[in-house]
Amino acid sequence: MMQGKMILLILLSTAVLFSALGVVYSKHHSRKLFVELQSLEGVRDSLEVEWGQLQLEQSTWAMPNRIERVARSQLGMDAPAPDQIVIVAP
Repeated sequence: MMQGKMILLILLSTAVLFSALGVVYSKHHSRKLFVELQSLEGVRDSLEVEWGQLQLEQSTWAMPNRIERVARSQLGMDAPAPDQIVIVAP
């Protein structure tokens, strides 16, 4: 009878030990994933800032007065005179 209790005690102690190790591993893995999540969120935030800057730059480059200035200075283009404009009816 004493032998059976001792075996049961050893088995339960072993189960508790493995359960504790599982909890420790699970907690460590969870923290590791959380650190990775924080890092990826930082990358996402910096990419969103860069995206906003690129959109602002694109809108600046596409402003009509800038396009007209570049067309006049670099391409030698001028707006047509009113008598040179032809309206085509649909």
